[in-house]
Amino acid sequence: MSIDYSSIGLRVGIEIHQQLATKEKLFCSCPAELASDETPKREVRRFLKVAKSEVGEVDPAAQYEIMKGRNIIYEVPENHACLVELDEEPPHDLNREAVLITLAIAKALNSTPVDEIEVMRKIVVDGSNTTGFQRTAIVAVGGYLVDDDGLIRIQTICLEEDAARKVDEGRGYVKYNLDRLGIPLIEIATGPDIRSPEQAMRVAFKLGLLLRLSGKVKRGIGTIRQDLNISIKGGVKTEVKGVGRLELIPKVVEYEVSRQLRLLEIRDELIKRGVKESDLPYLMVDATDVFLSSKSRLVSSSLSKGLRIYAAPLKGFGGLLKIELMPGRRFGTELSDYAKAWGGVGGIIHSDELPSYGISEEEREAVFRLLSLDRERDAYVLVISDAESAERALKAVMDRARHALIGIPKETRAANPDGTTRYMRPQPGAMRMYPETDIRPIPVTQELLEEAERLKPPTPEDLLTRLVREHKLAKTLAEQLIRDPLIHTYLNLVEELGDKVQPHVIATTLMIHLKGLKSEGLDVSLIDEQTLKTVLEKVGENILSKDAVPEILREYSLKKGEVSLEELIKKYTGIGVGELEKLIDEVIETLRETLLTKKEKAFNIVMGEVMKKVRGRIDGKVVAETVRKKLKEALGT
Repeated sequence: MSIDYSSIGLRVGIEIHQQLATKEKLFCSCPAELASDETPKREVRRFLKVAKSEVGEVDPAAQYEIMKGRNIIYEVPENHACLVELDEEPPHDLNREAVLITLAIAKALNSTPVDEIEVMRKIVVDGSNTTGFQRTAIVAVGGYLVDDDGLIRIQTICLEEDAARKVDEGRGYVKYNLDRLGIPLIEIATGPDIRSPEQAMRVAFKLGLLLRLSGKVKRGIGTIRQDLNISIKGGVKTEVKGVGRLELIPKVVEYEVSRQLRLLEIRDELIKRGVKESDLPYLMVDATDVFLSSKSRLVSSSLSKGLRIYAAPLKGFGGLLKIELMPGRRFGTELSDYAKAWGGVGGIIHSDELPSYGISEEEREAVFRLLSLDRERDAYVLVISDAESAERALKAVMDRARHALIGIPKETRAANPDGTTRYMRPQPGAMRMYPETDIRPIPVTQELLEEAERLKPPTPEDLLTRLVREHKLAKTLAEQLIRDPLIHTYLNLVEELGDKVQPHVIATTLMIHLKGLKSEGLDVSLIDEQTLKTVLEKVGENILSKDAVPEILREYSLKKGEVSLEELIKKYTGIGVGELEKLIDEVIETLRETLLTKKEKAFNIVMGEVMKKVRGRIDGKVVAETVRKKLKEALGT
């Protein structure tokens, strides 16, 4: 659907979290890198509890995690985690290298460093931090980023410790590896100044490019994470966590806006129907008897395991649960997410989607009668579970349904790979941060600022000059790269391939060949950075012609993994000049009569036939020169 983002008052803020490329972790001398799978490790088991804060409140996000009642298992890899990560030893002083890098990036964003860096504790009890909190420190405030549509304010720039790495989870437990815990992380938070999905991606790209240009951040999967804060007129700020890919940002914003608009429409419809909170009591009814003879495989299988079917009425919600909020996700999906998160059940079944799952129309009607509901106006949800889990799940569903009368709930959501979002947890309370008393503050001295100034990243304009002067790129191609997210891939490949491959070959591959394939409608998602590196390395080793690159990438996209990259490289492995000359001689001999009668077109005829056989296996310029030479020898033309 077409959305006028200005009229709905869209406001988006971005938080970018990027690992810093320091030698050591933030609060100890362990290396700031992940352990290999072969690294010896031992396990430690913990169980976190939550307590009231100094003002007598329990953080809602912390309460949510504790209700899961899970044991936490920590893998402690040898030489990659110590007693600090295990919370058995006080943290050491802040990593000075990390502080300098953060100050340097703050300067590039026109931010004002604080006078003294003080570490705070931020409550996090999902097990990803052994302490039950994350250590974070504000390093600079204010500043701005220049965008095509105006200035984007920078609110804060923080330095914090990364969380432990989740490696497994199941019923009643979650397992983390402590190698990532404590790796320095910079967090840049913008103001809610972004007004469109495209601008959101543009701002995230510019911030990411600035970090990349510092030369002091890590690269690769999991080293950068982007969170979005999204709101519209009449709603509340919704946090969307974990947008991993830059190109996904516009979709996340678009879909989240769609969700929020639909929720406001559902609210208005409920008000129109006269639904009140008193119409939504916490009521759970055992409906198992209705389904004792059900032909539904899901139902019969569950009942045979001793589970039961519980129902909860939703008066006034008839037809609303099937409203699509975003692609593939309906209002019923929202309720199901809450049931899963709070009750630990597999999901819900609701009346708007019945008959389905093998449940008949007669069984659907029987539940309406059991709950004394109006089948046209009302709705209900079913949970197949044990009584305790069902009670938690249906209470969460009812709480969420009650909030539908207000509009958009204040919650933290997670980004899905397709750009849609799902319920993650309640938003943390405002009182979840308090001072860290185990770490000495760091005064931001003039000496520190001068040292940081020397590490200040170059501007995009500086990079453009470098691409033209050092990399010898045409200015138009360099400008195209600077504006494209593929600039990161380009810089990575130039750095990794060194003198083996000329930069203009890499730039042409990304900006012309890859984009050309995409414009043809081909799926280029399989062509990742490693694939490009492998192909270009063969060009640098003179195993492949640079003309082979687009041909290999085209076939690789078309075949969608049916043919391996190694097979395609072998297919397009270059031919020698001697083999080329022999092939040209054969073509000329076969077409001699035609060539004698059409001398003026002889070159084009021979060139066309030869290129059919050697395309991608040898430079076209070499082919043309050899064809001309052979035609002169054979025909005197």
